[in-house]
Amino acid sequence: MTARFLSNRAAAACLLGVSLLAGAAAAQAREFVSIKGQTVNVREQANTRSATLWELGSGYPLQVQQKKGQWLKVRDYEATLGWVYAPLTHKTPHRIVTARTANLRAAPNTRSKVVGKLQQNEIVRTVGNSGTWAQVQTEGGRKGWVAKNLTWGW
Repeated sequence: MTARFLSNRAAAACLLGVSLLAGAAAAQAREFVSIKGQTVNVREQANTRSATLWELGSGYPLQVQQKKGQWLKVRDYEATLGWVYAPLTHKTPHRIVTARTANLRAAPNTRSKVVGKLQQNEIVRTVGNSGTWAQVQTEGGRKGWVAKNLTWGW
């Protein structure tokens, strides 16, 4: 009975360790960055000699998948894109509109007045959050609330 108890405790400790590691990996996988410069190259490999796969504009939100020195392997809302040089990113939260159009509202609810429209692939800076709503600011300076499920980012 004692041997079984110890092996069950050992198994539980092992599972706890695996859970903590999985949780840490998930937390790292949810790390986001945004493009800092006007345009940044997304490369096939983690070096400047590598082919450019994409060019992304200022504020474009990216989820970090992996780190390699000063390089970040990133994805957007559709798929893994490639590698970006970390100093060309920052931690200012942004969102990209994934719906065809999204209402920009005066308050975080569907009964609130529509103060503008956001277009698919438009990048907005996140300035606040309230439940399933994000308070955002457009490049032109307009502020309002958008349903998070119509956007991607943080």
